[in-house]
Amino acid sequence: MLGGAPPSDAFLCVRGLRIHFDTDDGLVKAVDGISFELERGRTLGIVGESGSGKSVTSLGIMGLLRSARARISGEVWIDGEELIGADADRVRRLRGQKMAMIFQDPLTSMHPFYSIGAQIIEAYRAHHPDAGKKEARAHAVEMLDRVGIPQPASRVDDYPHQFSGGMRQRAMIAMSLVNDPALLIADEPTTALDVTVQAQILDLIRDLQKEFGSAVVIITHDLGVVAELADDILVMYAGRCVEKGPAEAIFSTPQHPYTWGLLASMPRMNRERQERLLPITGNPPSLIRIPPGCPFHPRCPYADRTGGSSETVLPELVATTDPAHTVACHLAPEERRRIFTEEVEPRL
Repeated sequence: MLGGAPPSDAFLCVRGLRIHFDTDDGLVKAVDGISFELERGRTLGIVGESGSGKSVTSLGIMGLLRSARARISGEVWIDGEELIGADADRVRRLRGQKMAMIFQDPLTSMHPFYSIGAQIIEAYRAHHPDAGKKEARAHAVEMLDRVGIPQPASRVDDYPHQFSGGMRQRAMIAMSLVNDPALLIADEPTTALDVTVQAQILDLIRDLQKEFGSAVVIITHDLGVVAELADDILVMYAGRCVEKGPAEAIFSTPQHPYTWGLLASMPRMNRERQERLLPITGNPPSLIRIPPGCPFHPRCPYADRTGGSSETVLPELVATTDPAHTVACHLAPEERRRIFTEEVEPRL
């Protein structure tokens, strides 16, 4: 833990979070110094390719990585309470009560031998030990109804395999919200769902956020999802934040070449596209052997314009013309503006 008092009044405050894993091949730096804040009622989108550290960040916040091989440092504050240095039992009590998570694959996240209702009831009674079975069941039915499950009074006794993918995701959301948590983390909540069901799930998360006033973290590689939901966006690459700012600024005036690449590889429905989508060249780096300097420099088409700094010096997050919009890039601000205006924006 880095300090004894919350660094800000934000409901969720993450400062210098590092999560490293000891493996037989070496030290995996899955998350390497992430910092951000989130107020209640707002949504943060964390985006990046697979392996960038998004999901590990969420598991670290939830206290689900307390193993002998995980080295965790930094600070995670929830409502003024620090979690990294907290007792494991205290963190367990906070899960479900103040923070909850929607996992990527509800079929594997739910127990196949227990009914949907039994699992929601267990989650409720874990934090309401005085609640009777009848009360807890009624609450489970109410939550299934709230997330749009048809005939909840009868379907509460169904098993996960009897639900469709979209219905399982709704049931997972019901389980996550059964104790009215103030922080909801959604890890790829629309993966493997068809487009129509994706839209329904996103609408549901938005509506429930308004109802509960929750702070929401959406973790995804789909920029369309964050465009729909997020107030602010954090772009991760190789375990670090490379750009962070209001969603409108990230989409209208992105500053980092990696963000440019993500946007260029995304289909756009608001304009006619004359060219093929442009993928980011190369592959994400190994988190055991992260390149020196800027981790993105082996894939960056503009690395040769930094006088060699990209290959030797790790860039720090610095503010752009908007103090809320920060970027970690060695390109000079004027050069970034020129590249974006003349070379990148016409392709988006």
